Amino acid sequence: MSKWITKFLFAVAIITLSVSCKGNESVDSPVVTDPIFTATPDTLKFTGDGGNDTLTVNMNGSNWVVASNQTWCSVSFNTSSKTSDKLIVTAAENTTSSVRTATLTLIMDQKTTVLIQVKQEIKKVTYPDYSSPIAGDATGMSSDAKTLASKMFVGWNLGNSLEVPSSETAWGNPKVTQLLIDSIKAAGINSIRIPCAWNSYIEDASTCKIKASWLARVKEVVDYCYKNNMYVIINIHYDDGWLENNPTYAKQDAVNAKQKALWEQIAVYFRGYDEHLLFAGTNEVHADYNAPTTENNTVQQSYNQTFVNAVRSTGGKNTYRNLIIQSYNTNIGYAVSYLKVSTDAISNKLMVEVHYYDPWDFCGDTTSSSIYLWGTSYTQYGSISTWGQESYVQSQFQSMKTNFVDKGYPVILGEFGAIRRSSLTGTTLQHHLDSRAYYYQYVTQQAKNYGLVPFVWDNGSTANNGFAIINRADGTTFDRQTLNSYIAGASAGVYPY
Repeated sequence: MSKWITKFLFAVAIITLSVSCKGNESVDSPVVTDPIFTATPDTLKFTGDGGNDTLTVNMNGSNWVVASNQTWCSVSFNTSSKTSDKLIVTAAENTTSSVRTATLTLIMDQKTTVLIQVKQEIKKVTYPDYSSPIAGDATGMSSDAKTLASKMFVGWNLGNSLEVPSSETAWGNPKVTQLLIDSIKAAGINSIRIPCAWNSYIEDASTCKIKASWLARVKEVVDYCYKNNMYVIINIHYDDGWLENNPTYAKQDAVNAKQKALWEQIAVYFRGYDEHLLFAGTNEVHADYNAPTTENNTVQQSYNQTFVNAVRSTGGKNTYRNLIIQSYNTNIGYAVSYLKVSTDAISNKLMVEVHYYDPWDFCGDTTSSSIYLWGTSYTQYGSISTWGQESYVQSQFQSMKTNFVDKGYPVILGEFGAIRRSSLTGTTLQHHLDSRAYYYQYVTQQAKNYGLVPFVWDNGSTANNGFAIINRADGTTFDRQTLNSYIAGASAGVYPY
């Protein structure tokens, strides 16, 4: 009897609890509605000129707010309680040299968020056409690239002077004089590479017009060389990196527009000079020191092509002038792997440029891991680098011969050298200097043997870790040992053309 009563009471309790729960559910539970919050379109794109576009915002909440994370991207209002509203988004003119992005953050009832991505392109740059074309003039321009290269016995760089942004003397060197150039010629050198800045000498950014005074100054230095019957290369050098640091799709159009405008002006100004004057389009264009991406390489080579097209468009002797294009970062390995020679309207008038500072731990490294000796015969005096010795020099230069020289494109070794570690003392210093002199002699001789025209780097610095060979102030020889080795290497080397 007691068991039956217990079971009955338990059953009643279960039924009561069930009824109670059903009753609470029907009276107290609110109706749940899914939040609706949309903004269309989900991305906005603006030209570099800026302008307005519309977002349509729909919701089922009580209100929403919006904010932009960039000041150049603004909205017509910041909050709304309408279930459907039109939001005007405004982009200011893009006065930067890069594509830029912004994010609009919309929040409904402090809970539900929608993000809108905004992208703005670079403002399309249009400069005047400075080409002023005239009929081609072959007078004094008969040498093709190989013939002209064979006439360059050996070269020297006027480094850290005319390429200094905004001031020829800002990096510590005095103004270039006729005496200095006369001294270079007297030392046995018949070719000079003049790195040049141009962007920092633009007088009107809206037209990319170069100051007449700067063109005249570069001409003055070129004329110093012409008076000595020397061969001269002028280029567009670093100049705060506007050209060298920007091989990206985002910068391509703007940089090419400036590249075209500058080279048209340079080419027209020097159009009457004969074949002793060569133009080199860029210097060391790179995003970083790694191998180029497809984007990096494509954009860098577009700068080469823009240069060639701009110079040829001016006519006169520029129709036939020998021009020099660069590999990515002027690196030999990248030249072999990636460089496609620019298209040219005239045959056999292009050269390729690379630089050589290998091995870096000997040539330029100033950290504690640096090496002060080079050459296998100098291991008796201390450590040499584990790479970049004599056989490496030959293999690198052979690759340039195979891929370019043998195909009709002589190579300008536009820069090479090794720092002078004059803080060393005693026999350690002497072994370093002897080893360094051997490096200059060996690299120069092998360069010529494989068809590379050597241009030694000289930055004018006679201090520790400098590259100076010649005193800039008076034209005297600062580093006789290196100069003698350089000339000896040039004399021993024989071009293969």
